[in-house]
Amino acid sequence: MTHPTQPSGRATAPADPSAVVGPATKGLRLDAGRTVADVLADSPRITDDAFSWPLLTLDDAALDHNVALMARLCAEHGVEHAPHVKTAMSRSLYARQAGAGAWGATVATPSQLRVVRTWGVERVFLANELMDPRDIAWLRRELEASVTPGGTPFEAWVYVDSIEGVGLLTRGFAGAPPEVVAGLGVLVEVGVPGGRTGVRSTADALGLARAVRAAGLRVPGVAGYEGSAAGGTTPEDLAQVTAYCRGLRDVAAAFVREGLVPDDEPVVVTAGGSSFLDVVLAELPGPLTIPGSVGTDGPDGSSVTRDVRVVVRSGAYVTHDHGFCARMDPWDRVPGGEPMHAAAVVWGQVLSVPEPGLVLCGVGRRDVSYDIDLPTALWLRTLDENGGLRPAQDLAGARVTGLNDQHLYLMVDPTPAGSAPVTTQIRPGDVVGFGISHPCTLFDKWRVAAVVGDDDQVVDIVGTEF
Repeated sequence: MTHPTQPSGRATAPADPSAVVGPATKGLRLDAGRTVADVLADSPRITDDAFSWPLLTLDDAALDHNVALMARLCAEHGVEHAPHVKTAMSRSLYARQAGAGAWGATVATPSQLRVVRTWGVERVFLANELMDPRDIAWLRRELEASVTPGGTPFEAWVYVDSIEGVGLLTRGFAGAPPEVVAGLGVLVEVGVPGGRTGVRSTADALGLARAVRAAGLRVPGVAGYEGSAAGGTTPEDLAQVTAYCRGLRDVAAAFVREGLVPDDEPVVVTAGGSSFLDVVLAELPGPLTIPGSVGTDGPDGSSVTRDVRVVVRSGAYVTHDHGFCARMDPWDRVPGGEPMHAAAVVWGQVLSVPEPGLVLCGVGRRDVSYDIDLPTALWLRTLDENGGLRPAQDLAGARVTGLNDQHLYLMVDPTPAGSAPVTTQIRPGDVVGFGISHPCTLFDKWRVAAVVGDDDQVVDIVGTEF
């Protein structure tokens, strides 16, 4: 088994310039199939003929900033990062994260696990319960193939929070060779009352860890999602998250006391770290001091120190947003941190201005996320006398009030304070750029996104694989 603290290899390729896009690709205006490399050959801009509205764009500099900031903070605090790729399911975006030192990729479902294996990812963390015997059989086959001569190295971590889940894994890996079992990590998930998955007590966690070990499987440590502990960033919310993180360490200490974690490995404590990274980095790292532990090198009755390996699974940070992530932003609360930059913008054309103050745009529920907040109107591009689009200007005094499947309702204040007149004179054919809230429900609506650099130039076209 590859030692878990070594950095992960990159995905097999950061992008696929030979991928074919065509008339059925939303956001592109093509008459026939063309390769991505062909579309990019002439250094197009988003206003060129190859692109159409609505269009999802990602700011290249913001992506670089976000990936670099996350990598730096993890390195400075001595934690590892397995970014949750469910946000975008994009090989290209994950390649940026892997190139910055990510340990591996986190996924939410078995189907996502299968996808990232096609990217060549060698370490995958399924941050969920694995309950289908067919998926367990597939995972075993992948692990078996990885230890054969010429096989690709592979390590997988999964959750359990029930004796039924342990039983399924036990049956699925019955008789597996030790080198195959060594590639599987079974973490006990700890939840909160009223929250989602995860056991609700240390006693239940211990019971499951004992069952996993009795089955001959490996228990690296404990896992949790601190976002279930609170819904905001008030002092009371942060105190609840703090208590939850300390509880995870307490469960990890209980595992060590009973000798349930392999002696030659640090005990794993893993959390999400998207909205509360400041608390996670303050509370989870640092060795555990455990009195008189079974399975340690200390004499009976003495305190023993055990290293803790913290793995954070933040994912939405890669594009951040103009809504929920911006409100919850923990990055500037971390010592040495700074805010993430919102990278995603959905551009839509003005279709109608049927009455004063009401603008209808060609953007709808099939184009933008809306489960937490409606989009935010950011910029306006007005038509020039030749039918082209002028550079984007700030759009003041406008707010989104509703969405249909393919329409967005934009209310415009005719006299916003401090705005230029052009921002209030919106006409059919103009184009508006919208920021989104919650990127995890944005990318599944798109098959490609245009990565833009300076002067609207498209520097890449990244795909999604939902």
